[in-house]
Amino acid sequence: MNKIINFITNNNDIKYEEFTAAKNQTLFFEGDKCENIGIVRKGKVSIISYFSDGQEVIYNTLEKGGMFGNNLIFSSSPFYRGDVVAIEETEIIYIKKDELLKALTSSKELLELYLKEQSDFSKKLNFKIKLLSIQNAEDRIIYYLTFHKREIEYKSILKLSKELYLARETLSRTIYKMERNGIIKIQNKKITLL
Repeated sequence: MNKIINFITNNNDIKYEEFTAAKNQTLFFEGDKCENIGIVRKGKVSIISYFSDGQEVIYNTLEKGGMFGNNLIFSSSPFYRGDVVAIEETEIIYIKKDELLKALTSSKELLELYLKEQSDFSKKLNFKIKLLSIQNAEDRIIYYLTFHKREIEYKSILKLSKELYLARETLSRTIYKMERNGIIKIQNKKITLL
């Protein structure tokens, strides 16, 4: 994705806007119309939905090079499905739909980079759909570990539970049981599938 940033910022023919968002600033609200794509140049952005019971669901977190709005801008229903929130101070490049179309049709290199990013996003989405379709917590953890080449590092159980879409308590209980049964090994914030 950094290749896309470099291509855009080093091409005088592509018009874009730069924007700096403050920490916890909401850039777009769920239901807002998407009229441009955003590329994270520095910082971190999350796509989040909030439910009436106070539950927060993070659909995606984007760091340097991550794109948002790219799956909506050409959609027949180009409206955000969650709030787009800067998790920390974040620099963003915005490109309007018409400018993006002009750039994609005039540069084979940019078109290939953009299509690769779209394809990679589709693969990640398919992974999440399959992950969510697995009801059993142990099977979900095994699938997640298998997808990540049998080993993951995690910062906290809470963050890992959000990635796995499991309650923190359920995840803690399940990995403890899996370790006791010799299915996984936990060492220094690293989980390995045995």
